[in-house]
Amino acid sequence: MKNSVTGNTQHLVILTGAGVSAESGIATFRDALTGLWENYDAETLASEFGFRADPALVWGWYEWRRNRVLRAQPNPAHYAISQLEKKLPKLTLITQNVDDLHERAGSLKVSHLHGSLNKPRCLTCDESYAFPDEVLPNATSDRESRIDPPRCDLCDGLIRPGVVWFGEQLPANAWKSAEDACRDCDLMLVIGTSGVVRPVADLPYLADKKGASLVQINPIISGLNGVANFNLAGKAGEVLPELYAAAFPNT
Repeated sequence: MKNSVTGNTQHLVILTGAGVSAESGIATFRDALTGLWENYDAETLASEFGFRADPALVWGWYEWRRNRVLRAQPNPAHYAISQLEKKLPKLTLITQNVDDLHERAGSLKVSHLHGSLNKPRCLTCDESYAFPDEVLPNATSDRESRIDPPRCDLCDGLIRPGVVWFGEQLPANAWKSAEDACRDCDLMLVIGTSGVVRPVADLPYLADKKGASLVQINPIISGLNGVANFNLAGKAGEVLPELYAAAFPNT
């Protein structure tokens, strides 16, 4: 390894995927299509076309997901990452997850490439929308639930979920910062991602091209296995705390 998670690492980039959230009990998008939801096509539930065709169906499904996310708790992987942020000169955290568990674990700066369930916006004018102060969304079970989306205070347009749907571009600022970080880092950890969803899957190769060490943490084989300097097979919630303890034994 050219660098390790120790004092000689100047800029660590961490890319997290669905595998990290899964350890908190959050199903991936397609895995969540079970029970009464299995009759719906994923693209229907995750596209502007599907939302316009049936806003109550799509909004209700995302509120069902948000309900589950709010009930979930960060796991040891999330906490280990937030601790690393405090120890290293520079850490850039990039995630494909939309659940905000990194923030709840204490990470201060998170680049969300696929948006956030907790940051909806107006479909018409793009104005941000704040959920009312409530303990949980109005979707409290696994039953199919149709919920009419709220309306924008500025233009009365429909409020849409704040995630990146099929056919949409990634957030420009988040994507640029991710590319810049991968070109600048000396070590990159790729955690719990299949490495096949582009363009995010290209980021580790960008870091590798610039000479950074690549470490993959994943319980399954991915397309990155032949590229990473180290492939650590295992759950992020087990491997990351061990790495942190080895790098900072006195904390």
